[in-house]
Amino acid sequence: MRQLTGKLRFKHLQLLVTLDRVGSLHAAAAELHLTQPTLSKALHEVESAFGLALFIRGARGMQPTAVGQLAIRGAERLLRELSHLVAETTAEPAGAVLHIGAPPFVALAYLPQVVQNLARQRPGVRVHLQEGLTPVLAHALMHKHLDALVTTFSRELSETAFPKLHYEKLFETESAVIAAPGHRLAGASRVSWTQLRAEPWVLPEQMSTTRRAVDEAFGRAGCLTPTPVMESAHPSTNLRLVAHGVGLSALPVDVLRPAEAAGEVVRLPVDPPLARGSVGLLYRAVQEDDPKIQWLREALELGGPKGQAA
Repeated sequence: MRQLTGKLRFKHLQLLVTLDRVGSLHAAAAELHLTQPTLSKALHEVESAFGLALFIRGARGMQPTAVGQLAIRGAERLLRELSHLVAETTAEPAGAVLHIGAPPFVALAYLPQVVQNLARQRPGVRVHLQEGLTPVLAHALMHKHLDALVTTFSRELSETAFPKLHYEKLFETESAVIAAPGHRLAGASRVSWTQLRAEPWVLPEQMSTTRRAVDEAFGRAGCLTPTPVMESAHPSTNLRLVAHGVGLSALPVDVLRPAEAAGEVVRLPVDPPLARGSVGLLYRAVQEDDPKIQWLREALELGGPKGQAA
């Protein structure tokens, strides 16, 4: 056994099967695109490994011996197994799971279309979504608990805490301050942040992109962000609270559009407006050639070169 495993190669197995089928070294050489001397040498190597003649030359060409017939059947089985192995390792695994992280507003407004694209393009792939704040999700990504994030991301965060991540920008996001339709500021032509300071608020969690934009806006106006009546991470919850008159809030425009169209909330004309943010694909730099990342890039309809460093 040690002699066989040390000397036999898959090319030897292919030679045995082909030689049995075509009946001559000349025909086998033509089919395998090798020279006849090369095949003669390979056949000698196989027979030396077995220690017995596997073929005899006769009037009808090369004929397998009794031992040769056993070797040929074994070679056919091994080549079939190799073929199955290649098919299994190159195909997309039926149970492949893509672990994605996203902040709630991205999951709510943008991921449904992405998952639909992925299901159409890669039917065997399942998606596991983890929602949360970007710093928490980025930590999970760095520790390989997630494959990628579709998230807001700041250059400051990438350069200080997570320098080994790649970021591909998808689009910019716009947020707006909203109120219930009957709010006293709903009909104003201009609303300052000083005026907003006196109102009750329903705010996103601290460290979220929208909350940072609100804090920065109040800071530029020379005042502190008011203590909220309630803090909530989920934009749909904040939307419902505003619609019920609990307080003002700030939400990404793409999240609030349906409620705005239905007359449930209104945008306030704040001056200056909230700073814009950006959403992109974030993954570990070493994953550039990971098939899962390429599947997600396709679903996100990202073309061109692979990710640039964040």
